[in-house]
Amino acid sequence: MKKVIALSAVLVMGAIGMACGDAGTNNTVVNANKTANALNAANASVANAANQIEAAKDQIANAANAVNSANANKPADSKMSSNANHNGNANR
Repeated sequence: MKKVIALSAVLVMGAIGMACGDAGTNNTVVNANKTANALNAANASVANAANQIEAAKDQIANAANAVNSANANKPADSKMSSNANHNGNANR
């Protein structure tokens, strides 16, 4: 009988403890977890944006290098010096 009374007393004290204070503590923990999850998601979004910016920067640099290479490998200007040559009259 003493064991039943002791067990009942422990259960009553636990129920009183949950009713009086644990809910607020649980809400604080849940809110902290939600905040941490939101911050982790924001951090992942920022990292993703940084990676996209880096990829765009690399694409721009590659395009600029391609233009510079094309200009460096461009053949010499082949304009003819006289109108006769332009008109095909040089050999007449």
